[in-house]
Amino acid sequence: MRKFIFTIGFSILIGPILCQKLTPKKYIESEKLTRILFVLDASNSMYGRWENGTKMEIAQRLMNSMIDSLSEIQDPNFQLALRVYGHQKPVPPQDCNDTKLEVPFNYKNLNRIKQKIRELRPMGTTPIARSILSAAGDFPSCENCRNILILITDGVEACDEDPCKASKILQKKGILLKPFVIGVGLEPELVNSFDCVGSYYDAKNENTFKKVLDVIVTQVLNNTSAQINLIGNDGKASETNLPIILKNIKSDQIQNMFIHTLNYKNLPDTLNLDPLIQYEGQVFSIPPVKIDSSYIFSGKHNQLGTEIVSGELKLSMPGSKSLQYKPLAIVRQVGKSEILNVQYFNSTTRYLSGYYEIDILTLPRYQEKVLIEAGKTHDFIIPTPGDVTIQLKTNGYGSIFESVGSKLEWVINIDDQLTRQKFSLQPGQYILIFRSGSAQQTSYSKTKKFNVSSGNSTLVRLP
Repeated sequence: MRKFIFTIGFSILIGPILCQKLTPKKYIESEKLTRILFVLDASNSMYGRWENGTKMEIAQRLMNSMIDSLSEIQDPNFQLALRVYGHQKPVPPQDCNDTKLEVPFNYKNLNRIKQKIRELRPMGTTPIARSILSAAGDFPSCENCRNILILITDGVEACDEDPCKASKILQKKGILLKPFVIGVGLEPELVNSFDCVGSYYDAKNENTFKKVLDVIVTQVLNNTSAQINLIGNDGKASETNLPIILKNIKSDQIQNMFIHTLNYKNLPDTLNLDPLIQYEGQVFSIPPVKIDSSYIFSGKHNQLGTEIVSGELKLSMPGSKSLQYKPLAIVRQVGKSEILNVQYFNSTTRYLSGYYEIDILTLPRYQEKVLIEAGKTHDFIIPTPGDVTIQLKTNGYGSIFESVGSKLEWVINIDDQLTRQKFSLQPGQYILIFRSGSAQQTSYSKTKKFNVSSGNSTLVRLP
């Protein structure tokens, strides 16, 4: 038995606008143009009886009631449009291309839409999936628009196509968010078949339909408040000033980008988020932390969040103010090869608590494992380098080694094209091993020991 259902879907061409209280005075962005597209089933099956009339009569009555309700919304940026299918060619034969945009988007066209609805007489087939896909092109290009799609149908796809697949395609592209499905007289065994199309609501009569519609319209036309709690070392939502990106988990499109802010009351600032979007986010601490998938509930103040337990790494090189180039440290998480951060010396950076490996790009290199503890600063200090000038009579091949106990550790090769070279080396004992480029015997190799002290210059000559 074919039953009459009412399906409501929504689409957004751009991400929801972020409205933050950057100061005690609320920040207000320009209004988005709200556009609502009605897609109405006028196929032959809409002549079927339901309650006190035919499906089409009930659909016309509900449509007019809905349009009247929407006309009461005080929004200067508001447009409606109407697409109809199954109304141009009779069945049989079957024409699965029988879908048409009858009234395009415009301001103040409600009477034209209502008149067109009154003129409709059920006639043809039911190409639900094709109408959903075609509806995606009914919204003209717009950089600041919020689109709503409302589909009224008896719920039976007659063209061997898949409304679920059509819905998923548009959701993946970010054109259509997860629809709402309001079933009117739908058999219980058919309800599950619409789970893949959208969220299901059961309207047993017109009064129930109006209540459900009020809930849905409220969700669609009104953003909902939320805050993101970054739980710091004190167990409170005190962490802040970090970049955050929120994405639509269905389309993988970025919806919001902002710097987390505590307002003038020292509380996480309020955001306006879309209750139709399932969000997931990332806080760009070092390393980044995920905000788990979250639904936003309309009519409530929603709270999202994660823990940011952190400490600081302070890299110091006393007496290095005169250096033109400060050394760098490459920071990695223990056991991971990916570079997490590059930090300059004489700077302090906050990291999540845990163990880290740092490679310090001095000559010679330092490799250290450090523990960042919550609420504490790990101070890592290295001495200022000394300047070493190597003066050669002829260019050739050579390397500098550091003397570490009984071992020699390679530091750097010299340039085989130059006779005078300068290096900044950390304090210590070194050996230069060299052979002239023109020499053809190993015995011509020479060595020269030298010491380096912080802030001093050393000249190394090879005869």
